[in-house]
Amino acid sequence: MAEDDFSGLRIYVIDNGGQWTHREYRVIRDLGAVVSIVPNDAPLSTLSDADGIVLSGGSPSVGIEPEKMGLSSLYLDNIDGPVLGICVGHHFIAHHFGGRTGKGSSSEFGKAELFVSSPEGVLEGLPGKFRVWESHNDEVKEVPPGFRVLAETSDCPVEAMMSEDRPIYSLQFHPEVDETEHGVEIFRNFLRKVAEWKSRRK
Repeated sequence: MAEDDFSGLRIYVIDNGGQWTHREYRVIRDLGAVVSIVPNDAPLSTLSDADGIVLSGGSPSVGIEPEKMGLSSLYLDNIDGPVLGICVGHHFIAHHFGGRTGKGSSSEFGKAELFVSSPEGVLEGLPGKFRVWESHNDEVKEVPPGFRVLAETSDCPVEAMMSEDRPIYSLQFHPEVDETEHGVEIFRNFLRKVAEWKSRRK
């Protein structure tokens, strides 16, 4: 199988104040895509050449303070390329598309075992279970219409989900940190989705 070439892809990481946003940038850069970090209040025009975006993690509780997510709603409504949401980005995608978020029944901090029920989207080709790194109090309580759950942990029933209508994927855990197994593969899968989307647009 030929090695992936992501050099023609333009990815923007939307910074929601996450402590590991720079790691998301680094993994995508090291996979060969052109990537920039922009604040979550950057004008939509800044992202006019985006092939895909990543909504980073961060501390806002989106059900209570969605305004702290800046212009993320505008990006989701106007950028039709693939989207990957991580942690609070995952929460915001659920909130924006009609799901529900809130305080989890059990906060997760540190290592957890992920159970993959549907190895699709950014989880394609990955094992049925592997170790991930968590850092959250809130969780997705109700999946939005048109989305389906891909994975869970023993404490969180919606660890990964994807849209059935658009190339939108989101994760509760942090694939960008070394403690998550298969994190690079997850980002590689995302970039493959971006490349497939871009090729169909030509």
